[in-house]
Amino acid sequence: MPRPLPRLAVCVDFGSTFTKAALVDVAGARLVATSQHPTSLATDVLDGYDACLADLIAEHPDAAQATTLACSSAGGGLRIAVIGNEELVTAEAGRRVALSSGGKVVLVLAGGLDADKLVELRDAEPDVLLLVGGTDGGNSESLVADADVLSRVPWTGPVVVAGDVDAQGAVAAALEVSPTPYVLAENVVPRIGVLAPVSAREAIREVFLAHVIGGKDLSKRPEFVEMVLGATPDVVLVGVELLAAARGGTAPGTGVVVVDIGGATTDVHSVVVPDPEEATLSREVVATSPVTRTVEGDLGMRWSALTTVEAAIEAGLESEELRPAAVRRTADPGLLPATSTDRGADLRLAAAASVLALRRHAGRSQVVLSPAGRVVERSGKDLRAVDLLIGSGGVLRAATAEEVRAVFAPATGTHPDGWQFPERPVVDVDTHSILAAAGLIALHGGDAAAHEAARSLIWNTVSAMSNEVST
Repeated sequence: MPRPLPRLAVCVDFGSTFTKAALVDVAGARLVATSQHPTSLATDVLDGYDACLADLIAEHPDAAQATTLACSSAGGGLRIAVIGNEELVTAEAGRRVALSSGGKVVLVLAGGLDADKLVELRDAEPDVLLLVGGTDGGNSESLVADADVLSRVPWTGPVVVAGDVDAQGAVAAALEVSPTPYVLAENVVPRIGVLAPVSAREAIREVFLAHVIGGKDLSKRPEFVEMVLGATPDVVLVGVELLAAARGGTAPGTGVVVVDIGGATTDVHSVVVPDPEEATLSREVVATSPVTRTVEGDLGMRWSALTTVEAAIEAGLESEELRPAAVRRTADPGLLPATSTDRGADLRLAAAASVLALRRHAGRSQVVLSPAGRVVERSGKDLRAVDLLIGSGGVLRAATAEEVRAVFAPATGTHPDGWQFPERPVVDVDTHSILAAAGLIALHGGDAAAHEAARSLIWNTVSAMSNEVST
C-alpha cells in the first residue's frame, strides 16, 4: 500500500564505520543539509544517529519534525546463503540475485542438502536462505527435497523460496509444519536463459526487515527497527536504477557504474542499457542482467585491508611496501588518517580495491580460436561504453578531484589485457550519500509518485555535484 511522502525527510545510512544523514526537502526535490558521525556499535547504533540529527536541527530547526527513513549495513550487514540444484545454473542465478538484494553471499550449495552440507550451512551463519531450483514446470525434485530437509532439521532462520512456481505448494506444505519462517517469490530462472530477480529481491527485503534487522542487537530502542527500510546495498542499488532512469540513456552499453569502497567490502553496482549482441558473444550459462551488483568481501579499507593488499600484490598492482599499513588498519578498523603518509596509504588501498572489484564485476574481451577461426569472446558484463562512474565511501568523500582521478585511473580507459572497464566515463563522487537517500524515498512511498520524487532529487543533486572530474 503506497504511503504519502513527507515534506521533509532525514535519510540515514547506518554504515559499518560511519552513520550518514541527509536532510531532504522531498516536495522540492532538494538536498538541504548533511551530517555524519562514527557508527556507535560499542554503545547503541542510534547514538550516532542522535548526533547527526542534532547537527541537522542546529542548522535547520525544521529537521526536528522530519520523517526519518533509514537503511543499514552496520553489524556485518545482510548475510545470505544460496541453495540450488545445479551449481552452474540455478545456484549461480540465486547467487546473482542475492548479491543484487543487498546481501553478502556467504555460501552457495548445490546438488541436494545432506549432513555435510548442513554443517557448512550452520558454520556460514547466514541471516537468510535463498532456496532456488528448477525452471517453471521443470525438474523440482531437489527444491522440494531441500525444503523437506530444512523442515526436519529444523532450520529456524528465514527462507526465501524462489524456484519452480509449480512446486510452491509442496515446498510450503513442508515448511508450514516446521518453525521455519518463509516467503514465496517468483522463480529467479523461470526458463533457461532468463534471470528474473525482482520478486526475490523484494522477498529478501521483506525478511530482512521482519526477521534480521532487529536480531542484530544494534539498538535497544524500538524506533531503530521502525525506521529501517532495507539493507544499504539494496537501497543504494534502487538509487542507481533511479539515476539511470533519470538520465534516460538508450545507446547500447551506456549507463551508470557505482563503486562503493567500504571498510569491509567493496560493492560495484551497474545499470547498463542492454546490447542485443551481448547474448550471442557471451559464453556464460546464466544471462547477464542489465542491473547488477557484486560485493567483494575481501576488498576494503579496514577490516579487509590486508586481503586487499595481498590480492593486489598477486595481481601485480601493488608492492610489499603497502603491507604494514594494511596490517595496521586490519588491527585497528577505527583508524582515521592523521598524516599525509596515512592518507596516501588509504588512497593506494582504495585504488587497489576499485580496480580489483571492477575486474570481478566487468567482463573481459579475448581473442580465441573457434571452428570459424579467430573470434572475439566476451565474458561477464561489458562496461566499456558506460558514461558515468560514481565513487562512494569515506575515503572518496574526503578526497580531492585529483586524488579521485588517481584512484580510478587504473580502472578506466582502454585496457591492454582486455578488461572491459569504462573507457571514457565522467567520474564523480557521491559526497552526500544521495543514492541511498533517493532509494529510501522511493521505497518508503512505493508508488510512481515516490519514484518520480526520488528521480528528481537524485537528478538535481547529481547535476550539481562539485567533485566532477574526467578521466
